[in-house]
Amino acid sequence: MLNALSSNNIIVFNKVGKVFEPQGDVALDNVSFSVKKGEFLCIIGPSGCGKSTVLKIICGLERETSGSVLTPNNVALIFQNSALLPWLTVYGNIAFGIRAIQKDEHEVNLTCQKYINMMELYGLAEKYPRELSGGQRQRVGIARALAVEPDVLLLDEPFSALDAKTTDELHQDILKMWSQTQKTIVMVSHLIEESAALADRVILMKNGTVDRQFKINLPRPRHERTEEFSRLTNEIRKIFFK
Repeated sequence: MLNALSSNNIIVFNKVGKVFEPQGDVALDNVSFSVKKGEFLCIIGPSGCGKSTVLKIICGLERETSGSVLTPNNVALIFQNSALLPWLTVYGNIAFGIRAIQKDEHEVNLTCQKYINMMELYGLAEKYPRELSGGQRQRVGIARALAVEPDVLLLDEPFSALDAKTTDELHQDILKMWSQTQKTIVMVSHLIEESAALADRVILMKNGTVDRQFKINLPRPRHERTEEFSRLTNEIRKIFFK
């Protein structure tokens, strides 16, 4: 993993390959793309195409076998199931990562309150994960990730286990947070409509490599029933299933 960042790119993959040993399974093959600071990028593709492996390499959970990867040092990953610590309260979960880098409890408290408010977790600070709905748990996971002030926020299919109404609400929360913080976001999704509704750009992966990239120029908020949105998603869908 490289430490220096180039121009306005905060992430760069250059001809990256990943082979899992000892089976020799090829997860990534000649993957090249870049992400600009403040960009909202979505990666889509069929199961097993390598999109989650890309996230793991960005956050350092995996290392590339070949090629080069440029990323910042401070990256936070949000999992599908929020991965909260069940013995800690909402406040405790959000504070957990901050305390590793900030010893002043007053500053820890200010940061926790900031992201509790941003993710609309009012009145839930002393609740435990078992007392929360799925959507609330995911909001806590997002607040916990934001609290360490990452340069890049990674989301691995964060809404896949939620109902449609909660998912739509969280979409709006994510866009609001992104607008307020200008964080760089890289999100893996299996839904074409979700990706087109949220992202500045969509990367389609197939067979372990980048198949196509789509620049999303539609203004926000994006409405899925408009002709322009339908035309865009139909274009992506044709190539996705080609």
